[in-house]
Amino acid sequence: MNMMFKRKLPIPQEIKGMYPVTAELAEIKKARDEEIKSIFDGRSKKFLLVIGPCSADSEEPVLDYVHRLKKVQDKVEDKIVIVPRIYTNKPRTVGDGYKGMLHQPDPTKGSDLLKGIIAIRQIHMRVLSETGLSSADEMLYTENHRYLSDLLSYVAVGARSVEDQQHRLTASGLDIPVGMKNPTGGDLSVMMNSITAAQHPHAFIYRGWEVESTGNAYAHAILRGYMNKHGQALPNYHYEDLIHLYEMYRAKDLKNPAVMVDTNHANSNKDFTQQSRIAKEVLHSCRYSRDVGSLVKGLMIESYIEEGSQSVGGGVYGKSITDPCLGWADTEKLIYEIADQI
Repeated sequence: MNMMFKRKLPIPQEIKGMYPVTAELAEIKKARDEEIKSIFDGRSKKFLLVIGPCSADSEEPVLDYVHRLKKVQDKVEDKIVIVPRIYTNKPRTVGDGYKGMLHQPDPTKGSDLLKGIIAIRQIHMRVLSETGLSSADEMLYTENHRYLSDLLSYVAVGARSVEDQQHRLTASGLDIPVGMKNPTGGDLSVMMNSITAAQHPHAFIYRGWEVESTGNAYAHAILRGYMNKHGQALPNYHYEDLIHLYEMYRAKDLKNPAVMVDTNHANSNKDFTQQSRIAKEVLHSCRYSRDVGSLVKGLMIESYIEEGSQSVGGGVYGKSITDPCLGWADTEKLIYEIADQI
């Protein structure tokens, strides 16, 4: 076996005992969970924004960013629910490079998964305790979700994971909305199969236990664009794409038909400056068609304090070290524009 077992890591229950969520914070998260679920099941007409840095690379600028979000949230709370994007692990196409705070709590130093587990729990706890905003993270590793399960209000399954059986089964056991991204190749049937699997009950092995899930009625689609066989990025946020997805949902017996539209990644061809335009086009489609308007529940936007990106160790406070992001001034403007158009 070509691996070295370095040390046994604490199980989630032990980490939660070391860094517990207070009863007050648990109630805040419970209320947030219910508010977000109500958007997906149609009880609420509010619009959901999952917004934040491509990766949460450093605690202080991320908290600074979320505090800014909180001030905006208070002004648009009658129309919009903001979920901070606190993505603490980063998928890598070829496996190399910075893999997120879970692996490297200090991006300039080597991997330390024990410190990383503690660091990601602490940053999500600080966001909740300091702003009252429970957050979103990507479920890159299914076995790690339990370290954060009492803090998250939204989970995304990425384009590279959506076809994986363990991700689908684990999503079926969560009690918060889980977004299934379309795969990098763009086949929406893969995404729809993943949603179907996540909405059904299952028996499976999870963290050494035989478990049974009841199904997650809030599993839904995320459109993030795709790559064709020539490596070209192609969008799937246009009106025709949304109507096509609506018809795919109609053909299936699924609960709470819903989609979140990712304004970056292949939808923008990783040109972060296009996110505002894409957001407005999606909103226009929602106004044009009642069917599309009922299906689209919100947007996913990559945004940080400073626009663009930098290399690891670049030293610019609040600037992404992974994919380029909108800067704060454009982010704040866009959120208010979205509120005006709803």
